[in-house]
Formats: sequence, structure tokens, C-alpha cells
Amino acid sequence: MNNSIVVFLVILISIFSCKSVSDDSHIRSNHQCMPTPLERFSHSDSVVNGTQNSKEGMVFIQGGSFEMGSDGNIKADGEKGYVGSDEFPKHQVEINSFWMDATEVTNIQFKAFVDATGYVTTAEIAPDWEEIKKSLPPGTSRPPDSVLAPASLVFIQTDGPVLLQDYSQWWRWTIGANWRHPFGPGSNIEGKDNYPVVHISWDDAQSYCKWAGKRLPTEAEWEYASRGGQINQIYSWGNEHINKGISKANSWEGDFPYNNELNDGYLYTAPVKSYLPNAYGLYDMAGNVWEWCQDWYHIDYYKMIANEISNNPNGPNESYDPDEPYIKKRVMKGGSFMCNDSYCSGYRNSMRMKSSPDTGSLHTGFRTVMDAVSP
Repeated sequence: MNNSIVVFLVILISIFSCKSVSDDSHIRSNHQCMPTPLERFSHSDSVVNGTQNSKEGMVFIQGGSFEMGSDGNIKADGEKGYVGSDEFPKHQVEINSFWMDATEVTNIQFKAFVDATGYVTTAEIAPDWEEIKKSLPPGTSRPPDSVLAPASLVFIQTDGPVLLQDYSQWWRWTIGANWRHPFGPGSNIEGKDNYPVVHISWDDAQSYCKWAGKRLPTEAEWEYASRGGQINQIYSWGNEHINKGISKANSWEGDFPYNNELNDGYLYTAPVKSYLPNAYGLYDMAGNVWEWCQDWYHIDYYKMIANEISNNPNGPNESYDPDEPYIKKRVMKGGSFMCNDSYCSGYRNSMRMKSSPDTGSLHTGFRTVMDAVSP
């Protein structure tokens, strides 16, 4: 990785790694499986409203009550991954019925949106320094012009063990990487119509939703759907460790970030529906790509609502992450193909990720929902 990219990653993107912690650790949520590029111009208002509003490919989720967040038994036997204090305390939530995409939004679905609207994603727009510096500590130096070009973050498998706190070992700010070219110039998505679209920012997802007549799920809706009606289960499939039995999700098996045993069949993303659905008929609620939710991220949000029954909560009114207080962030759920049981365990139902709304990367996607009263 050349020096200009390192400077951009370390100083501007303010990445910090998934921390490797012991089984009994409960630490504050400084967990960040992905880098955080900073604010750029939002261009969602330029998107033409679609008239689809179609429930094709969606699953009806009957409303009800559930306990959201982590409890005392939060890990399967042998799992050593990260657990954040922002997953506590467990609290009661009531959810209305809604429709949810059975899969993550795919390349062919996103292409239909782009073809219809001419939409240009965040990764295809050069970062604007005047906007970026608003989200940085005062006095941060301007990066070279060569870095301020249309780009996104690409995961690079390392040749051997690396210090897990040194995130620059496996993330590369890649000029020309975007949803059409997921690994940068020379790569493409030919033959990958049914793979989840990636390098998608929250702003991009919002624009797609506006066109499709849908919306992003709230964090509460997403976790309710992921649990599939099961009570106190760790994963969307139950409590069996992810690496036991049949392949349950697309995750990193082996030693991250250099040795993936590929028992699940894929090094990077997998086609949607490659693994069994959960009890609600939803695919890839664990692994494959991180999925954007509607809510702002606040480290203490669960504590704020601990003593009340939340009715269709929409999250906090503002964002706060003490590790990056200058950056506003949205919630992400579900984990990705990079999540490992000794590293970040992002595929647990209660796991929370967060990133700035303009962030896109090789493992960032989304699915949509629609309000409903009855099927």
C-alpha cells in the first residue's frame, strides 16, 4: 500500500479494527469491522421516484414482541469473538407487521435502478474536501489530490498473520472500485447478477429505496426478523456454532485475514440463497455483506430505553460514537464474509456495527422493507 493511501486511511478515514478479546470480555463498542470514509455531498434528492412498490421477492413478517440485544449467554461453545457493551441491556420491543426482502439487494436489482434513473453512487463521485473536513478534528491536513478521486475500500487477503489492530494490512483505498467494479478497474460483475450489490453507502441505499417505493429496516425490525421468532437464540439459525454441522452462512473460516478454509465455498461474497433461510424464510441474515439500517448509531441507545417497552423504535435522535465523535454514523447488522469466530462474530443477531452514511466497501450492502398490516 503506497504512502498516500496509508495517510488517507489513517488520518481521514479513521479506521479502527475489530478487536480480538477474551470470551468473557464485555467492552465498550469501539468495534469497527470496516473503515469509515467521511462526509461527501448527498445526492439522493436527484433520484426520480419509482412506482414499483412491489412485494415480489419479499417475505411477510408478522408483528409481535421480542427481547432485543444480548443477554448473559451470548456465545456458542468455542466462539471467542467480540461482544460490545452497546448490545446491552436486553430490552423489550414491540414491532408492527412488515414486508422484508428475502435476500440482500442484488446486482441485477440495483442495475435496474441505475438504468432507470442514471443514479451515480457515492463511490463513483470524487470526495469533496470541504465537506470531508467538517467531520474531522480541527487542523487535519488535506490529503493529496491523487487520493481525492472516485474510489472505495477493497479487502485484500494478507499473505500471513498480521497485527489485527493494523487495519491497513487488509483494507485498500482503491481508485475506480465501485458496485460495477468491486475490486477496482479490470474487475466486473459479469455472471454475478444474483450476488449482493456491494460498495453501497447508506445514501445509495436510501436513493434505491426512494425509487422502489420502499425503505430501509429499522434496527429493531432487522433484529426481530433475523431472530425468526426464536427466543434467546444467538444466531439466525439457532445456537449451533457457525463452524459446526452444515455451512450456515458466508463467513471467514480459519485465521483472519490470511487463511480462509473455504468450507462455506466462498472467499468473498456468495450468491444470495446459497445457504438455508431462517425460520421466516429470510436468506443471509448472517454473513455475506453488512446491511444498512435506518437508525442513527448511539453507543448508549439501549441504556436510554432500558426501562420502557419500545413500540416500533426508530433509534436515537442523534449519533454518537466516542471513538470517532466527529463522525455521524448509521447502524449496520448481520456481519459479512469477513467475520470470523475468533475476531468479530458479526453474524450474531444482537451484534451492532456502525459507519458513516457515505461509507461503501467490498462487504457493504442492504435489503429493503415495506409497511404492512396483513399479508
